[in-house]
Amino acid sequence: MLIDTHCHLDAAEFDADRAAVLQAARAGGVGGFLVPAVGASNFDAVAALSAAHPDVAHAFGIHPMYVGQASESDLDVLRQRLAGGGAVAVGEIGLDGFVQDGSMPLQLRYFEAQLRLAKAFELPVVLHVRRAQDEILKLLRRIRPPGGIAHAFNGSVQQAEAFIKLGFRLGFGGAMTYAGSRRIRQLAAELPLSAIVLETDAPDIPPAWGAGLRNDPANLPRFAEVLAGLRGMSVDEVIEATGANALAAVPGLKQLAGVSAALPPESR
Repeated sequence: MLIDTHCHLDAAEFDADRAAVLQAARAGGVGGFLVPAVGASNFDAVAALSAAHPDVAHAFGIHPMYVGQASESDLDVLRQRLAGGGAVAVGEIGLDGFVQDGSMPLQLRYFEAQLRLAKAFELPVVLHVRRAQDEILKLLRRIRPPGGIAHAFNGSVQQAEAFIKLGFRLGFGGAMTYAGSRRIRQLAAELPLSAIVLETDAPDIPPAWGAGLRNDPANLPRFAEVLAGLRGMSVDEVIEATGANALAAVPGLKQLAGVSAALPPESR
């Protein structure tokens, strides 16, 4: 089953046609969607999406690029929301070293606190890892949350192997559709298939065929085709493997209606 392991369906870009966007993705074979929050201000929105659509799951977290808008009390809110159940992961959390705005000490404080919450509630994490892989790995080794997904992975082979060793799967999507993305395409081709999940990050990271446009979850089947081409495999093999990997990384996704129906009873 195709599972979009990272899409921001609550984003304003989808306000005009959210239902149609979901339906188009379903028609293309996408059976599940994971929508991570970026801050306390959209916890309600992602939870509402999940409640309204039985094939949508949600995660709660504070994104590293939004820590400047957060307050310490937001961590208390996060704890309360996680304690209330429903979230399948803690995310989107992590570190972002691309924008040099002096926020890294604050990012580190929020990231460590959220990793500890993930460990306390035994939830996987959805990681934002832009230009901060080594710093993230240090904290993961120290705190040891129960695995998860390194979203939009763009590190080295050695870093990829380190994430995999810690029980993480690596997310690939629109970036691997560009011929010039040589390192990402090589990683997608050569890493163990058991370590790879598919994602769109919709509405962001549009594919080569939609550069400059809004990215939609309906692109996920074509991402599976690209990955199959890079690896010299059939699309069906890629879909089966990446779907299983998503469920292994985020077991709560098994509760989604279409996913649960497709699983054998002993795997539910």
